Amino acid sequence: MRPKRILFGVVFTAIVFAAIGVERVEAKAAKKSCKPNLAACPDEGCGTDFDPNLNKRKNIRANDPAAAGTAEAWTLTSMRKLDDPESFEKGGSRDELKNLGEGKKIVVVANLLIARAELSGESCNCGLHKAEETDNHLVLVTKATVDKFPLDPNDTDEATKKDILHSRELESQTAEFTPRVRLDHPNFTREKVQPMIDDADQEALLVRVTGLLLFDSEHFLQHHLARVNNWEIHPVLKLEVCTTKACTAASDEGWKSLDDL
Repeated sequence: MRPKRILFGVVFTAIVFAAIGVERVEAKAAKKSCKPNLAACPDEGCGTDFDPNLNKRKNIRANDPAAAGTAEAWTLTSMRKLDDPESFEKGGSRDELKNLGEGKKIVVVANLLIARAELSGESCNCGLHKAEETDNHLVLVTKATVDKFPLDPNDTDEATKKDILHSRELESQTAEFTPRVRLDHPNFTREKVQPMIDDADQEALLVRVTGLLLFDSEHFLQHHLARVNNWEIHPVLKLEVCTTKACTAASDEGWKSLDDL
């Protein structure tokens, strides 16, 4: 009988420790969200380490006065030429960034390569993880970049496609769908956009993006991303998809708003 008792004890102990482990994992995950939902999340966000001034810029809403006015026509090349700040400190004044261009409303024509979910729990969204309460990271490149790193339609190897996407992304600029703008634009989701990207020639969807310039100082100081620089269109206030082969930046012909799709 002793071997059975020993075996039972071992199994019981393993179950107990496994349960404790699960509880610890769940508790750790629960701590990541500093507010229960987006409605309770302040514009400055929350967490153990964050920049409230940056988060306020990220959390501008579609009907905010800061989002009003006519957008100025820019290009991705124009965004590439924007300077980095020389004396910015985390949590400090963003006046230098404003002088460089932050807050300017712009409209850019670009090729959209991917709409990436950001479910890791960012401080601007109070560490929340649900799709409707988080951002979507949009990777924008020029046609020159797509032509430079073409996809072979006959090559279905996923590793090859991943390498090409990475090469393209190194020449990219970022735009972001945000959950607060999504309250007025429910189609601003990865689920709505990604299938169109997948079906587009070279998996590069021609889009016209309107939004506010933002310098992502968090990724400037740490956690660097694969892209040209840290200037973003954030938040996106309007996204239009080209429905013909003759769309231009200066004309509305052929463009259809994502809100209407």
